[in-house]
Amino acid sequence: MTPELTALTLAALLQVIQFGIYSISAQKQVGTKYAASPRDEPRQLTGFAGRAQRAMNNHFEGLILFSIAVFVVTYADQASGVTAACAMLYLIARILYFPAYLFGWTPWRSAIWAVGFLATTIMLLAALL
Repeated sequence: MTPELTALTLAALLQVIQFGIYSISAQKQVGTKYAASPRDEPRQLTGFAGRAQRAMNNHFEGLILFSIAVFVVTYADQASGVTAACAMLYLIARILYFPAYLFGWTPWRSAIWAVGFLATTIMLLAALL
């Protein structure tokens, strides 16, 4: 497996972990009965559960672009040391982003996000060159 595909696989597993943390914290906040219901009346999550939800959703958004970058690099046979480094940088940034969001590490949360976004952008540009 290429380094880019390995990073993508690990990023997907990170999303699974984030979903678990979000799900557990949300259920603690809203209760089991509401969590199992059709949720016709939405509830706004706050505190840790709300931050876990927003961090998870942010990773879904970032994962879409990163997946595109990995697929383009892989299928266009444009993998290189640069794309491998960017893929690992993205993964490290996303690993750090989750606790940064959960615990309110400002301004570091935004800086960490920017590193991951820049790494993805460089991979996309590298695929075109």
